[in-house]
Formats: sequence, C-alpha cells, structure tokens
Amino acid sequence: MNEKLGNPAPLGLMGFGMTTVLLNIHNAGFFPLGSMILAMGIFYGGIAQIIAGIMEYKKGNTFGITAFTSYGLFWLSLVALILMPEMNLIHPPSNAFIGWYLFMWGLFTFGMWFATWGKNRALQTIFLTLTILFWLLAIRDWSGSSLIGTIAGFEGIICGFSAIYLALAEVINESHGKEIIPIGLIKKA
Repeated sequence: MNEKLGNPAPLGLMGFGMTTVLLNIHNAGFFPLGSMILAMGIFYGGIAQIIAGIMEYKKGNTFGITAFTSYGLFWLSLVALILMPEMNLIHPPSNAFIGWYLFMWGLFTFGMWFATWGKNRALQTIFLTLTILFWLLAIRDWSGSSLIGTIAGFEGIICGFSAIYLALAEVINESHGKEIIPIGLIKKA
C-alpha cells in the first residue's frame, strides 16, 4: 500500500521559528522573559517539534528526526533550566556553565549545518544563523556582555524569521503544486 504522507517539516519549522523570534525579542531587550515565551517553549517550540520529528521517522528522514526532536528537547530543557530554580527544585547553574550549554548546542547545530549542504538554501540559512546565535549567546554568558546579548537577540530574530519563511514557503508551494515562494532549491546533477 502506497500511503501519501503529509510533510511535518512546516510544523516543526514554525514551532522553532515562532518560539525563537519571541525569545530573541526578549534577548534584544524589548520585553522581559515571561510566561508567554516559556509556554511557547514547552508547547510549540518543544512538543510540536518533537511531534514533527516523530512524523519524520515515518518518512525515513534521519535529518528531520534528529533536528526536530533535538530542538524540541532543547526548548523543553531550556524552560526546565529557567523554571526548576524558580520552583526551588535545584540551584540555578552559573552563567559560565549556561555558556557551555549554549556552546554545545551551537556545536551540534554546526554539525547539522553541514548536513544541510545539498538541501535548499533556506534550510542552510536557518542552521548557519542558529549556529551563530548559540555561539553569540554562549559568549554573552561567558563574558557578561549585554551588548553581545542584544546583538544575539537581533541575530536570533533573523534566524527565527528564516524558519517561519521556509515553513510558510513549504505549505504555500505544496498547496499550489509549484514553487511560488523561492527556497533556493539545489539542482541535482
């Protein structure tokens, strides 16, 4: 039986993109961190991406499984790092140790960026800007520089909107059966 499967990538990309934009509006200094960002981190950035990753399994897409489930779990772990100390469950980690947490996510993302080579340019942009974002945030936490944090916030807004762009492009292009919104398809030889 040849079953037609829906594309879970727009769900995962939108969950990642919207949550990333909102968190980085905070990082850029426009709004304080609050329940809206944490709720998005749990439900849309976290759970929705995990669901998309599980759906990628059915399609046999190792990249999609790894990316969506990993970043979904990133969002859940980030929310836990913020909330667990607030709930007096455990002491908060030092900023320097959070820097290492962010650095490691940047290292993972850098490796995943190599896996985007041969895929569309929009996806390559997301992973490159996300690598830069994680490493800027790590430098912010290691150095204590609010300027670097603000720069990271603006860079993160760009990263998040690039994911939203790709999510919407994939839905619109599939709905019309042709490329309406360009995503920089790589031509196979």
